[in-house]
Amino acid sequence: MGLFDDAVPGGNISKPIMIALGALLVGKLLGAGGKSEPEQAQPNQQANAGADDGGLLGNLGGLAGSLGGLGGLGGLLGKLAEAGQGSVADSWVKPGQNQPIAPGNLESALGSQTISDLARQAGISEQELLAQLSKVLPGVVDKLTPQGQIPSQAQIAALLRS
Repeated sequence: MGLFDDAVPGGNISKPIMIALGALLVGKLLGAGGKSEPEQAQPNQQANAGADDGGLLGNLGGLAGSLGGLGGLGGLLGKLAEAGQGSVADSWVKPGQNQPIAPGNLESALGSQTISDLARQAGISEQELLAQLSKVLPGVVDKLTPQGQIPSQAQIAALLRS
């Protein structure tokens, strides 16, 4: 995965976690975010997702509805701040040491619905998702914000594809 290989202690990020990260960080890119009602919403969502992206991110189209409210990296950081993890999230964005986040804190920030959607999408258990995501997220956010600036979702999508 190039860019993110050294974001994580011990090397590369597993494919399920890349899928989850893509969904978290660029979920909104992938179609209209409302409540996901698979029967009616599917055709439109698929059309939108296809227009924006193919490949790995294309698979995330179905998840976009449920994650639409997150709003990419900025929304993710906002959620962490609301959950009392603002200084931790800030340490990932700013240069310097990244503070760790406990899996339980990550779950309470993102909400159990989001976690279960991500785990289902990635094909791993919620426990596994939280364990890996809590290890990977600080380094990935750090990599995405080299100057302490939050990139646009389009920039993140391009990085995830590279």
